[in-house]
Amino acid sequence: MSNSSADAVAPISMSPVSQDLTRLNTLGLASRAEAFVTLDDPAQLPALSRLARQASSLLVLGGGSNLVLPERVPGLVARVGFKGVRPLQAGPDAWLVEAAGGENWHGFVQTCIEQGWDGLENLALIPGTVGAAPVQNIGAYGVELQERFHGLTAWDVREARYVDMDAAACRFSYRDSVFKHDEPGRWIIVSVRFALPRPWRPVLNYPDLQRHARLAAQAPTARAIFDAVCEIRRAKLPDPVVTGNAGSFFKNPIVPADVRDALAERHAGLVSYAQPDGRYKLAAGWLIDQCGWKGRALGAAGVHDRQALVLVNRGGAGAADIMALARAIQESVFERYGVRLEPEPVVV
Repeated sequence: MSNSSADAVAPISMSPVSQDLTRLNTLGLASRAEAFVTLDDPAQLPALSRLARQASSLLVLGGGSNLVLPERVPGLVARVGFKGVRPLQAGPDAWLVEAAGGENWHGFVQTCIEQGWDGLENLALIPGTVGAAPVQNIGAYGVELQERFHGLTAWDVREARYVDMDAAACRFSYRDSVFKHDEPGRWIIVSVRFALPRPWRPVLNYPDLQRHARLAAQAPTARAIFDAVCEIRRAKLPDPVVTGNAGSFFKNPIVPADVRDALAERHAGLVSYAQPDGRYKLAAGWLIDQCGWKGRALGAAGVHDRQALVLVNRGGAGAADIMALARAIQESVFERYGVRLEPEPVVV
């Protein structure tokens, strides 16, 4: 990990404004920031550090797809809007590709496929931005971001300097990273570098992909996998433009083998996946579904009728409504299975 100072950057002033965040979070929760700025140019970052020192808190906003926002957000909210995608190197083992933190994640994956930089196709159609992807260590259909990650450049808001971070510094784990545990608002992810494997090999160990007709009928290309993943996700998950949601609301719990075996004895059909360390990942959606929550609602907050992992805003829901439903689901699953579900989104 290396770092460099931004002292030589010419100072830029920014004037925060009050901002309605309702359309800037995919759950569609009514929310307003007391002070809001948009970051379109890294040259603004020193000014952001100066503003953050005067604010009670700093919330970094990307695509708003992994947040539960309150009606009023105090302190300073900074939306990351940096753009740009570029190849850095074509080595014998990997394409090295860099994307700016404000790039739309799915758009970036699509660009990679179009350019022949294969390896991210299993992560198609995940909402959010490139800069938010390492925070969550996003994953889907047998691939996690950390498997394709090379490094990133972040702005340390507290120290007012750039920092380059490798995978070890990011401390990736299942849907987790250092950015979710370090002091809130400390880091602005400016750009992320990906090592996309050469030669490319398809990752098809996820059951939905193995069953997909498009992939069974041919030697699959990265484009075919990309298209199949998009089809599967669109069939299962609601479009946040139409129905407010934050994607999968709960992590799949990981339990020791003896806990999984005991559950399998008592509950026929338990869905679980063996992990490299000998533990098992349980399907949170299956647990929630078995507790009868799919399609149910508590007031304005509900559970999607096709995917029990997804909580939806049925219209006019606030953070309190979403979290009341989440707690009811957690209590129900724990009472029946003795397993505690952990939310994926950041609850502000």
